[in-house]
Amino acid sequence: MRQITSLLMFGSLILCIMSSGLMASELKLGIMQDRPGVAAKYAVLKKYLKVMGIELKLKGYRNYRDAAVKFANGDVDAMFAGSGVAGTMMIKGLATPLVRPVHQDGWSTYWAVVIAPQGIGHKVILNKKYLADKKIICSALASSGEFFARSILGQTHRLKIAGSHGMAVNALAKGAADIAIVKNWVWETLKGKYPNLEQVGKDSGENPNGTMIVSKKIDPKMAKRIKEILLNIEADSSTEAVAVKTKLKIRRYIVTNKKDFEHTLKLLAKAGVTPEFKF
Repeated sequence: MRQITSLLMFGSLILCIMSSGLMASELKLGIMQDRPGVAAKYAVLKKYLKVMGIELKLKGYRNYRDAAVKFANGDVDAMFAGSGVAGTMMIKGLATPLVRPVHQDGWSTYWAVVIAPQGIGHKVILNKKYLADKKIICSALASSGEFFARSILGQTHRLKIAGSHGMAVNALAKGAADIAIVKNWVWETLKGKYPNLEQVGKDSGENPNGTMIVSKKIDPKMAKRIKEILLNIEADSSTEAVAVKTKLKIRRYIVTNKKDFEHTLKLLAKAGVTPEFKF
């Protein structure tokens, strides 16, 4: 009898814990990778969220297209995404933007830049007529890559697709293309290694960088909780919070909404992205 009573008390305790929300909630988070191992750095975020009562399940996708397809199919609840994929999910009615990081250097947006061999910059004109016969290399599904190119050249123009912005720059340097369209911050990091290349143009607007988007199917309470935690991380001096900011090279997270995607959404529309868009 005493054993049965103990079991009943234990069961009641578990129910109380569950009803009071003390048990860790689970969040499946996708990470878009342009190279192997990118998702691994988010292990610090997993530790931090566990302290905050959320069990994070990380899923790293092999490239942007893989990430887009998996998110659209409901593989995860949320994802840190490039603006091209994030904006496309918004157009398709599958996701809502939540927050984005502010880099240690203070920026939270980016834009496309056009790179070409040194000496031809004065010849480059960013219009369909000039670019029509050029071999252009860029990253798939990127606002600073494929989508920028297609906003000028249309949906059917044949592009050379690189596995990442860095790979696009390297391919251009080796003569595999006439022009590369890449993310400005990647070019800033790499341009010292490629003295034979120069920036010859850029997008006129900016895109939110690395936004966390959440599925329209996510529990609103979970989305609100994640948002609160990430917005408060700047003031959090705990070991786990500091590790997140250091490893991810960020100062804080800031609220991000549809208005922040104004330029991106216009660019995607010009590139032919509709609710029926196929990845």
